[in-house]
Amino acid sequence: MTDNRIKDVVIVGGGTAGWMAASALSYAMPGLLNIRLIESDAIGTVGVGEATIPQIRLFNRLVELDEDEFLKATHGTFKLGIQFQNWNKLGDCYMHAFGSIGRGLGMLEFENYWLKARAEGVAGSLWDYSLNDTAALAGKMARFDTIPGTNMQGISYAFHFDATLYARFLRKRAEAKGVTRTEGKIVDVTLRGSDGFIESVTLENGTEIGGDLFIDCSGFRGLLIEDALKTGYDDWTHWLPCDRAIAVPSENVSAPRPYTQSIAHTAGWQWRIPLQHRTGNGHVFCSDYMSEDEATAILLSNLEGKPLADPRVLKFTTGKRRKFWNKNCIALGLSSGFMEPLESTSIHLIQSGLSRLLSLFPDKSFAQAEIDEYNRQADFEFERIRDFLILHYHANERTDSDFWTRCREMDIPETLQHKIDLFRSTGRIFREHEELFTELGWFQVMIGQGITPEAYHPMADMLTRDQLKGFMGDLKTIVDRTVAQLPSQEDFIRAHCAIARQ
Repeated sequence: MTDNRIKDVVIVGGGTAGWMAASALSYAMPGLLNIRLIESDAIGTVGVGEATIPQIRLFNRLVELDEDEFLKATHGTFKLGIQFQNWNKLGDCYMHAFGSIGRGLGMLEFENYWLKARAEGVAGSLWDYSLNDTAALAGKMARFDTIPGTNMQGISYAFHFDATLYARFLRKRAEAKGVTRTEGKIVDVTLRGSDGFIESVTLENGTEIGGDLFIDCSGFRGLLIEDALKTGYDDWTHWLPCDRAIAVPSENVSAPRPYTQSIAHTAGWQWRIPLQHRTGNGHVFCSDYMSEDEATAILLSNLEGKPLADPRVLKFTTGKRRKFWNKNCIALGLSSGFMEPLESTSIHLIQSGLSRLLSLFPDKSFAQAEIDEYNRQADFEFERIRDFLILHYHANERTDSDFWTRCREMDIPETLQHKIDLFRSTGRIFREHEELFTELGWFQVMIGQGITPEAYHPMADMLTRDQLKGFMGDLKTIVDRTVAQLPSQEDFIRAHCAIARQ
């Protein structure tokens, strides 16, 4: 019988995507694959994707990372959510907090009771009942699954970390699992004449490297997926018009916040990502409305500490490959597509692509049904994340710039329009299939962006006004009391995962 199993996997490109791929395959399929990663020290990485969402903990568990060791190695901090400033109106501020808010009763989730309580005048802010939001704004952090003495969820968290250090940390572990790293720059890709599959890549020094499966982690260029296979690209700048970013690290001036900040400006937005040793900053903007010099000046004038390097300009086109898996090549990371890091999805999309690959791992026949299913799932995920990002831009009431007017007045995808219309009419949100963001995530951004439902679920009328008032008050007391007892993030890091200070 012919052995049809995939044996030789070639990963083109290092950085976060390449070393995540090498790590996942070496830990999930030990001894089954010969994994070679090709990268060149002469080619830089983008390396600004430093904020994550809680699903990163699943990946870290797959590759058997000790969380405290990982945080020390990457100079990481904890992240409880993303704070949005000036996105609906100038001066507005809300949090897309991880984890749950309040707790449900009977068949209804908490949000339905909160909508009724707000209509009755007995509810505080939605985020008064969020453990994550309250802890984040107080600078607190601890690990616990449930609030003691209750059935309410504990803190849900992700991380901020130095992406370059993360790739270095993963590389060391992947090489220990047998991954071979080859230094070199690829100058040619050979396709099989019979079917157009990738047969090999050739390095600058003449070395030819063949493989059964190729993973393209070469960044925006898409050396394999686009240059060699001509896969094509879907451009989404009609809906997400920002096409530039200025990035610069700065000194910390105080204890790092346990949340990411997203601060809207006149033609885009600024990120602040606090690490133990510095803060990552960037200004994402639309070049139709602002020059690079203007964008740089805005960023530098809004740093909290002194810059630690010269600002870097990144140019991008928001969108995705028309196929993520084409023939015997799978694109991960920036080679697969790009969506601005507004909701910290970049590293997650690498992770989900790897999870999808592991569940649909092929043999040498590369069944088209497997490839089609991978692409169907990836298309769905990208499109629903796209809709979530568009929501932030579209649902705004800003009148201070043409950029925000354009975003408010633009046509949006039907899938997003349906979600907005349903929520505005009924207060209801439905999560479709396995889309990334939950109903509660959509709910927070809808409310934060000023979309007010006209109704709430009729089952919420099971509680009277007085019962609702007591219910809301009890939940806020539990949240406030719990947060008051937590250590600061600074103390928690010092006790568990602090880096050695020079």
